[in-house]
Amino acid sequence: MGQMQTIGKTATTIYHNGTHTCVKYHQTDVVKFNEHEIILNSNGWTTNTTKARMNQTSNQFGLGFRVYQKDFEWFVDWHYTDRHNEPQTINYFDGLILKR
Repeated sequence: MGQMQTIGKTATTIYHNGTHTCVKYHQTDVVKFNEHEIILNSNGWTTNTTKARMNQTSNQFGLGFRVYQKDFEWFVDWHYTDRHNEPQTINYFDGLILKR
C-alpha cells in the first residue's frame, strides 16, 4: 500500500498492514498501532533517530506515549487512559505492547 502521511525526512514510511497502522524506519516497523494496542520495536537500533520516529508517530497520531533515554537506558512515559494526568513510566524493550 502507498504511504499515507509523512513522519521524518529519511527512510520512513507509513502504511496499513490490514490490522495495524505501521511506521517503518528503514526495515523496521518501529511503531504499530490500532484501536487496541501500540507496539514499539527498535529492532536493536536504539538510536536518537529511531526514538525520534517513535515520538513523532505518537505526536502525529495522538497515541499518548513518549520514549526517552536516561543514563543509556530507554524508558516510555505512557498516558494509558484519559483519566490519569500523570504518565506511567515503563522500562523500554523491543516488542513492548501498550494496551489502549
